[in-house]
Amino acid sequence: MTFPDEKFADAGSYTGAYFAQINAAAASLDMDKVAQAAQILTKIYASGGMVYACGNGGSAAISNHLVCDHCKLVQTDTDLTPRVVSLSATVEMITAIANDISYDEVFVYQLQTMAKPGDALITISSSGDSENIVRAALWAKENGLPVISMTGFSGGRSANIADANLHVTADNYGVIEDVHQSLMHILAQYVRQAHMGEEVIQQRKF
Repeated sequence: MTFPDEKFADAGSYTGAYFAQINAAAASLDMDKVAQAAQILTKIYASGGMVYACGNGGSAAISNHLVCDHCKLVQTDTDLTPRVVSLSATVEMITAIANDISYDEVFVYQLQTMAKPGDALITISSSGDSENIVRAALWAKENGLPVISMTGFSGGRSANIADANLHVTADNYGVIEDVHQSLMHILAQYVRQAHMGEEVIQQRKF
C-alpha cells in the first residue's frame, strides 16, 4: 500500500492525510545521522572545502536551493564562509555531457573535473538509486570525499554508499521531497546558529 491508496472526497481531507504522512516521515529520521551530516558540513565549511550537491527533477530544485541557504545564509553572522556548488544547476555542462557521453555521467564528470580532497558531496534522490547519483557517490567515496545522501523509498544504492544517509521512510515523492527540503533548511540553520552568539540569535529571524 502506498499513499494515497484511496480517492479523497475533498482537498481538505487530503491535506490532513498528507501532513500526517509528512509527520510520520520526519519521525522516521535517524537523528544521529542528521547530527553526523551537520558535523561533516561544519568541518568542510570551516576548512574552506567545497560542498557539491546534486539531484534530479524535484531533487535538483532542492540541490539548487541548498546553494542559497548554505552558501549565503550560513555565513550571515558567523565566521564561516561556505563554498557550495549545485551540479544540477550547470545546464550547459549537463546537456553537453548527456549529449556527448551519457546522462549517467552528468554529475560524476563534473566532480572529476572540479572536486578534490577536503570537499564533500550531498546527493538528493527519493529512490536513492538514480544511476547518475550512484556514480557520483561512488566516485566521491573512492576519492576520499565524505558523502551525505538524502533518500526515501527503500534507500537504493546511494544509501549504502553514504557516510551519513538521511533516510525518509515514505513512499510518496512529494512527502519525501518535502522532508528532504526541510533537512536542507535544518542543516543550514543548525550550522549557522551553532556559530552565532546567543544574543545575536535572539535578534535574528531564521
